[in-house]
Amino acid sequence: MLSYRNVENSFGRSLPYNFPALLQPPMPRMQSSRFSAQKSENATPLAKAIDRYLVFLRSEENKSPLTVEAYSRSLRLFVDLSGIKTPGEINKGLVRIYKSELHLHRTKNGREFSVRSKNHHLTILRAFLRYLVQEEEMDVYPPDRVTRFQEEERQVKVLFPEELDRLLDAPDVSTRSGKRDKAMLELFFSTGLRLAELRSLNCKDLNFTTREISVRGKRGKIRVVFLSDRAAEALKSYMESRVDSLTPLFIRGLEKAGNMMPPGENFRLSRISIYNCVKKYALQAGIVSDPSPHTLRHSFATDLLRNGADLRSVQEMLGHKDLSTTQIYTHVTNPQLKEVHRKFHGK
Repeated sequence: MLSYRNVENSFGRSLPYNFPALLQPPMPRMQSSRFSAQKSENATPLAKAIDRYLVFLRSEENKSPLTVEAYSRSLRLFVDLSGIKTPGEINKGLVRIYKSELHLHRTKNGREFSVRSKNHHLTILRAFLRYLVQEEEMDVYPPDRVTRFQEEERQVKVLFPEELDRLLDAPDVSTRSGKRDKAMLELFFSTGLRLAELRSLNCKDLNFTTREISVRGKRGKIRVVFLSDRAAEALKSYMESRVDSLTPLFIRGLEKAGNMMPPGENFRLSRISIYNCVKKYALQAGIVSDPSPHTLRHSFATDLLRNGADLRSVQEMLGHKDLSTTQIYTHVTNPQLKEVHRKFHGK
């Protein structure tokens, strides 16, 4: 039997002498995105078609579990609001009714959908219809006739430099959890990572020599992000405080983790925990704009542009597929135009 007495993890820390022999329980499998109706013999043709589409997304288009789940929720909403049972019932009038229902629909918190959220649901409906036409060769309503709502130019929320400093300095680094939270905040701003990307990081992904991290983003695309001096220092301090050998980079239960065997996926911080962490320290720092993890991503991009970075480089670092997505930041700051204004209209 393998002895853990002298085993060291990748950061040179010896595992505890009395390492528990108990194995962790296996992680539960992620629930299928299939419609529950399909398990019944009375599943409608539409429910079956949606289920086939979700399988197609997983097997043929290699969509992530989160993406498949989002499509499943959206199409389930379409079924609930439309009340139809077959794909052939989708027509111009029904799409109009669906768009009207999206206006009236309220979330669990009693909020109405934003225009962007409505368009998200319409885009998924179009994608589903396109699948039926191209893959199943069904004679259904043309997907291009499902028009989206007019959407205002997207506004981005960024933090002022002094607000950012207060937020990054808010965690109490005299505690292990404070060191972890400080490392998370610094990493968000240093790299512009999405919440899901930061959550998925493992300890082995860190390279303090090159200060680079390879990240798998949307659509499975790999990109390289870089650690600032502050982020590298905060991460080193956090890693030195850990007494475990678990795989995830950011974990809960830092005290209990030392008695657990790798990989320890059930100790990985959840999305909501990371989200609430940013909210918590923003409140402590007295920031009234209510920032989220994505606000730090916006601040990262804006800071690069303010200091003269070109749009293509920012696009690459953010992992945007299209340059048009990155251009939302150009209205926030344009150093060239600011310099032209100062030079020719500085009186």
